[in-house]
Amino acid sequence: MASGYDRALSVFSPDGHVFQVEYALEAVKRGTCAVGVKGQDIVVLGCEKRSAMKLQDTRITPSKICLVDTHVALAFAGLNADARILVDKARLEAQSHRLTVEDPVSIEYITKYVAGVQQRYTQSGGVRPFGISTLIVGFDPNDKTPRLYQTEPSGIYSAWKANAIGRSSKTVREFLERNHKNDMDREETIKLTVKSLLEVVQTGAKNIEIAVMAPGKTLEMLPVEDIEKYVESINTEKQEAAAAGRRPGRTPGTGSAAILTRPGGGESSGS
Repeated sequence: MASGYDRALSVFSPDGHVFQVEYALEAVKRGTCAVGVKGQDIVVLGCEKRSAMKLQDTRITPSKICLVDTHVALAFAGLNADARILVDKARLEAQSHRLTVEDPVSIEYITKYVAGVQQRYTQSGGVRPFGISTLIVGFDPNDKTPRLYQTEPSGIYSAWKANAIGRSSKTVREFLERNHKNDMDREETIKLTVKSLLEVVQTGAKNIEIAVMAPGKTLEMLPVEDIEKYVESINTEKQEAAAAGRRPGRTPGTGSAAILTRPGGGESSGS
């Protein structure tokens, strides 16, 4: 129980918690899933997209993947309205940096700025924390190394090779831990991103958004047709793997019954 310690943002509970920040984290967990994956010379963002209503104009419905600058993109999980404000602040800072320094922002710089704004909203009365986590990706000026950072409502930021935020993010992160490899090429990186989203998205390609960023190029949003091809390829692989796994189990003398009797053998009982 919060016992009244959640009524003001600037009040700690006796055990050192700021409950409003924890509520913001809960809002992130209830948001749709977003995934970021780094490859050898590419970085991919993937998002679960909510189904559009029949009368909704999808052309002007905001995407969960936003361009901050020509070389920086951001995906979020949590409250869409909060994200819109935070993205506008990040875009303004990126343009101000260009105007003042005459250089585009580095990915770490804009990540620190976004995390700083989020942290500022955890220490003042009369406001509440941003109910979003972000994945910020891109390439630094004159550098071909892909960057991927995550920020949280508390103002924490960290660098990742691959990560997931939002609904069922723990499941997706565990999948990425098992399957991510260093130096993946473009196809492998996109395929892993789609495959990880299919862990939580049941409706297939129409509810998935994929954005690809390469050095020196603008953000590329993959068309639905391309995503469908990846989904079909992944489903075919799963069916083949399932069929290959069934065959040995169906033959007489093998399968779970035979495996369960092995520990009772001479070797295991003597050890």
